[in-house]
Amino acid sequence: MHNHKKNLLLLLIFALGFVSLYAQNESRKLSTHLIFKDRYLSARGVYGILPLKDGEHYTRLQNDTLFVYSYKTGQKNGYLATGSNIITEKGDTLELSDFSFSDDQKKMLIAVNSEAIYRHSSISDYYVYDLENKKVTAVSDAGKQRLASFSPDGSKVAFVRNNNLFIKDLVSLKETAVTTDGLYNSIIYGTTDWVYEEEFAITQGFWWSNDGSKLAYYRFDESKVKEFSFPEYGPLYPTTYTYKYPKAGEDNSLVTVHIYSLADQKSIPVDLGSETDQYIPRVQWSNIPNQLSVFRMNRLQNKLEILLADGNTGATKVVFTETNASYIEITDDMTWLPQQGEFLITSERDGFNHIYLCNVNGTTKQLTSGKWDIESIYGYDQNRNLVWFSAANRGPYNRDICTVDLKGKMKNISETEGWNKAEFSTGFNYFIHTWSDMNNPPIITIRNDKGKGIRIVEENARLRERLKEFNLRKRELFTFKTETGVELNGWMIKPDNFDKNKRYPVLVYLYGGPGSQTVRNNWEGGQLWYQYMAQEGILVVSVDNRGTGFRGESFKKITYKQLGNYETEDQISTAKWLINEGYADPGKIGIFGWSYGGYMSTLCMTKGSDYFSTGIAVAPVTNWRYYDNIYTERYMQKPQDNASGYDDNSPISHVSELKGNYLLIHGSSDDNVHFQNSMDLTTALVAANKQFEQQFYPNSNHGIYTGRNTTFHLYTRMTNFLLEHLLGRQAK
Repeated sequence: MHNHKKNLLLLLIFALGFVSLYAQNESRKLSTHLIFKDRYLSARGVYGILPLKDGEHYTRLQNDTLFVYSYKTGQKNGYLATGSNIITEKGDTLELSDFSFSDDQKKMLIAVNSEAIYRHSSISDYYVYDLENKKVTAVSDAGKQRLASFSPDGSKVAFVRNNNLFIKDLVSLKETAVTTDGLYNSIIYGTTDWVYEEEFAITQGFWWSNDGSKLAYYRFDESKVKEFSFPEYGPLYPTTYTYKYPKAGEDNSLVTVHIYSLADQKSIPVDLGSETDQYIPRVQWSNIPNQLSVFRMNRLQNKLEILLADGNTGATKVVFTETNASYIEITDDMTWLPQQGEFLITSERDGFNHIYLCNVNGTTKQLTSGKWDIESIYGYDQNRNLVWFSAANRGPYNRDICTVDLKGKMKNISETEGWNKAEFSTGFNYFIHTWSDMNNPPIITIRNDKGKGIRIVEENARLRERLKEFNLRKRELFTFKTETGVELNGWMIKPDNFDKNKRYPVLVYLYGGPGSQTVRNNWEGGQLWYQYMAQEGILVVSVDNRGTGFRGESFKKITYKQLGNYETEDQISTAKWLINEGYADPGKIGIFGWSYGGYMSTLCMTKGSDYFSTGIAVAPVTNWRYYDNIYTERYMQKPQDNASGYDDNSPISHVSELKGNYLLIHGSSDDNVHFQNSMDLTTALVAANKQFEQQFYPNSNHGIYTGRNTTFHLYTRMTNFLLEHLLGRQAK
């Protein structure tokens, strides 16, 4: 594109105005078919981008070719690889979809023939592709592998196979077993169990030392963790899937950390203390030679310690301690600085999540402050001595790209209010900037370290043109105070031809879980369904209740030990406010949520049945006793210690209060929120003689997308249910 800077400015002005999108002329109508079948209005992103080590170029995967682009000019500077030209000894070509580079970027690890394990893990056939000599080497011929990763010098690859950890020497082609006693549903090496993967967002459980001489790794003994099973339908006789799932109050895996010396071919244990009923959620080699940093957290998750372990002996010392009256959440924000012994970490110790500069000698300095929250640390720019981070410093529903130096001087790099996200070049000279707001699709640009736009990568011009066809309504931000004086943020989409003197049927969309947000000033593909509802004549609203994130610790953690209580109060207050303001038809307020949102919609349909007449719950938790222990105990403690917290706000305890139209939806193979939740709720509803509707999807997991037409069918079902009970008709 020519004249990049001028066009970038004009595009941003156009996007912020976006007048043409809402022009009041003849327009097409949305439908579930257009949104979920044809995906006619899907936004384009930019995928397969990896920064190159020179800091001036990046790779972008396009049509199975990994092209090289200049950050500054946007010009293609050749390509690194094409999948069809990467041929194995067996004559197979390797599709470029899942790959990584060695540190020197002379080799690639390519994963093919992947099979999912859980939501975030898989096994694959891995190959090493040498970019210089074009040679392809299979990592292993003894079965599929997991998590293959280069050593720092690129001469070796570590990987997991059949719950054991291995190292492949790429020169000698010798494979060495680091562990040998791994066993399915019993002993795991080099990766994590289900609950660590789901709740600590970690699957890779091994870490090369900076010099490549050692390999630290997890060992999980999950032999005492109880099994959960569910049928998988299809053949004449269904099969049974069984895995380890620790529910609230139940036994966890015994987790230990070990360090393997490649020279000695021996492992030593890291001293994690005498307590074994604890969590080890993060492990990372420090900036001190031969020192491993280990996060140690108690089962209640209100005390976090960082240990430094000696790489030769496994001996440890505590170098950082954080305590909290309720809970501490684990992030990936810990960043070791080039200065030996110094690191960055985020903490809520002053009531908001901020960045702290720490030293292993015990000194701590707060770098950011104010009544707003850090979202995450992007990284440390050692050339400029700056910390790059994402923050909600212009309102909880916005995100900005910011910097702070080690003296505490902060600067906003992103200029335009909305949702700003960054992917940085090596060395932080450039970043790929993605911006959107509630009513404008993403614009992806290249910017320099000052935030100045260089060129447009993707402007979603096709989507913008298509959106003009539909006369969409704006999503509008609003704030109101509940009857108890709590200020809540929300958004609404008003129906076509909105009349302020008319009352409308309402659909409340919610999630509401700890630290979450549905009120975000960004473009979300899911909003198109809500736009469809508005076109049909429904006022659509979403409000972030107490317990949600980015409004400080007290707002978020007020729900501690009593999930569902304050959240339900706030959603009932939302319904009351909508009635009092003249927006809502009091007898036609619907509510919809998924997962935690399904839990909340069910509570609102029972405890709030005087206000909500129609509800949909997808994959809901119906009793926190059924959910995993890391998530649940973080917010509720053990059920043995907080029985009333679990039972008082369980939807199952309130089925007698259901009065309206209720639709319960679940996938039968949900490994996260078990189908058991809906089955037990069904039993309770039947026992209470409550009529309701159900929709179940065989072999679908938590996302309910398994099988042909599943997502389309799901949203068509929900659409018809809402139109029938809120408008008295079916979809056209």
